Amino acid sequence: MLRSNPVPRKIVTDQLRSYPAAKAELPALATVKHVFVKAAARLNNRAENSHQSTRERERRMRGFRDPARTQTFLSSFGPIRQHFALKRHLLRATLFRKQLAVRFAQWREFTHVTQNPSNVF
Repeated sequence: MLRSNPVPRKIVTDQLRSYPAAKAELPALATVKHVFVKAAARLNNRAENSHQSTRERERRMRGFRDPARTQTFLSSFGPIRQHFALKRHLLRATLFRKQLAVRFAQWREFTHVTQNPSNVF
Protein backbone atom coordinates (compact mmCIF):
# COMPACT_ATOMS: atom_id res chain seq x y z
CA MET A 1 0.00 0.00 0.00
CA LEU A 2 2.77 2.46 0.83
CA ARG A 3 4.47 1.87 -2.49
CA SER A 4 1.67 3.40 -4.52
CA ASN A 5 0.81 6.18 -2.06
CA PRO A 6 3.05 8.82 -0.48
CA VAL A 7 4.06 8.46 3.15
CA PRO A 8 1.95 10.68 5.44
CA ARG A 9 3.58 13.55 7.33
CA LYS A 10 1.89 12.64 10.60
CA ILE A 11 -0.47 10.02 11.98
CA VAL A 12 -3.21 11.15 14.37
CA THR A 13 -4.70 8.43 16.57
CA ASP A 14 -6.29 7.99 19.95
CA GLN A 15 -4.23 6.57 22.80
CA LEU A 16 -4.52 2.91 21.91
CA ARG A 17 -1.21 1.16 22.57
CA SER A 18 -1.32 -1.03 19.49
CA TYR A 19 -0.85 1.91 17.08
CA PRO A 20 2.86 2.52 17.83
CA ALA A 21 3.49 -1.23 17.59
CA ALA A 22 1.82 -1.37 14.19
CA LYS A 23 3.74 1.71 13.08
CA ALA A 24 7.03 0.08 14.14
CA GLU A 25 6.32 -2.90 11.87
CA LEU A 26 6.23 -0.67 8.78
CA PRO A 27 9.71 0.72 8.10
CA ALA A 28 8.38 3.46 5.81
CA LEU A 29 6.48 4.94 8.76
CA ALA A 30 9.49 5.07 11.09
CA THR A 31 10.09 8.78 10.44
CA VAL A 32 6.44 9.81 10.57
CA LYS A 33 5.37 11.92 13.53
CA HIS A 34 2.77 10.15 15.68
CA VAL A 35 0.32 12.51 17.39
CA PHE A 36 -1.99 11.28 20.13
CA VAL A 37 -5.29 13.02 20.78
CA LYS A 38 -7.75 12.51 23.57
CA ALA A 39 -11.25 11.29 22.78
CA ALA A 40 -12.75 14.70 23.61
CA ALA A 41 -10.63 16.33 20.91
CA ARG A 42 -12.33 14.24 18.22
CA LEU A 43 -15.86 15.31 19.05
CA ASN A 44 -15.89 17.65 16.07
CA ASN A 45 -14.99 14.91 13.60
CA ARG A 46 -18.09 14.93 11.38
CA ALA A 47 -17.14 11.83 9.43
CA GLU A 48 -16.94 9.68 12.55
CA ASN A 49 -19.94 11.13 14.31
CA SER A 50 -22.38 11.25 11.41
CA HIS A 51 -22.88 7.48 11.26
CA GLN A 52 -23.18 6.78 14.96
CA SER A 53 -26.39 5.19 16.16
CA THR A 54 -27.29 8.29 18.17
CA ARG A 55 -27.07 10.42 15.01
CA GLU A 56 -29.26 7.99 13.12
CA ARG A 57 -31.79 8.15 15.94
CA GLU A 58 -31.63 11.96 15.80
CA ARG A 59 -32.46 11.86 12.10
CA ARG A 60 -35.51 9.72 12.82
CA MET A 61 -36.58 12.05 15.64
CA ARG A 62 -36.86 15.11 13.39
CA GLY A 63 -40.51 14.50 12.55
CA PHE A 64 -41.66 14.19 16.17
CA ARG A 65 -42.71 17.05 18.43
CA ASP A 66 -42.57 15.49 21.89
CA PRO A 67 -39.15 14.06 22.88
CA ALA A 68 -40.70 11.59 25.35
CA ARG A 69 -43.01 10.10 22.71
CA THR A 70 -40.13 10.05 20.26
CA GLN A 71 -38.00 8.07 22.67
CA THR A 72 -40.86 5.66 23.32
CA PHE A 73 -41.37 5.09 19.63
CA LEU A 74 -37.69 4.70 18.79
CA SER A 75 -36.99 2.30 21.65
CA SER A 76 -39.70 -0.02 20.34
CA PHE A 77 -38.97 0.64 16.67
CA GLY A 78 -35.26 -0.28 16.91
CA PRO A 79 -35.72 -4.07 17.33
CA ILE A 80 -38.46 -4.12 14.70
CA ARG A 81 -36.28 -2.33 12.18
CA GLN A 82 -33.38 -4.63 12.98
CA HIS A 83 -35.56 -7.62 12.09
CA PHE A 84 -36.09 -6.26 8.58
CA ALA A 85 -32.64 -4.69 8.06
CA LEU A 86 -30.82 -7.09 5.78
CA LYS A 87 -27.28 -6.59 4.56
CA ARG A 88 -28.51 -5.68 1.10
CA HIS A 89 -25.07 -4.90 -0.28
CA LEU A 90 -24.00 -8.49 0.45
CA LEU A 91 -26.99 -10.19 -1.20
CA ARG A 92 -28.15 -10.70 -4.74
CA ALA A 93 -31.56 -9.19 -5.49
CA THR A 94 -33.33 -12.56 -5.70
CA LEU A 95 -31.90 -13.74 -2.39
CA PHE A 96 -32.70 -10.38 -0.78
CA ARG A 97 -36.35 -10.62 -1.88
CA LYS A 98 -36.63 -14.21 -0.62
CA GLN A 99 -35.15 -13.36 2.76
CA LEU A 100 -37.34 -10.28 3.08
CA ALA A 101 -40.44 -12.35 2.26
CA VAL A 102 -39.44 -14.83 4.98
CA ARG A 103 -39.00 -12.00 7.48
CA PHE A 104 -42.41 -10.55 6.60
CA ALA A 105 -43.99 -13.99 7.02
CA GLN A 106 -42.34 -14.30 10.44
CA TRP A 107 -43.59 -10.81 11.32
CA ARG A 108 -47.16 -11.62 10.27
CA GLU A 109 -47.03 -14.81 12.34
CA PHE A 110 -45.66 -12.93 15.34
CA THR A 111 -48.24 -10.14 15.13
CA HIS A 112 -51.07 -12.50 14.16
CA VAL A 113 -51.84 -10.56 11.00
CA THR A 114 -53.68 -12.86 8.62
CA GLN A 115 -54.07 -10.49 5.70
CA ASN A 116 -51.33 -8.57 3.93
CA PRO A 117 -52.09 -4.90 4.72
CA SER A 118 -50.85 -3.73 1.32
CA ASN A 119 -53.51 -5.88 -0.42
CA VAL A 120 -56.44 -4.53 1.61
CA PHE A 121 -57.40 -1.72 -0.78
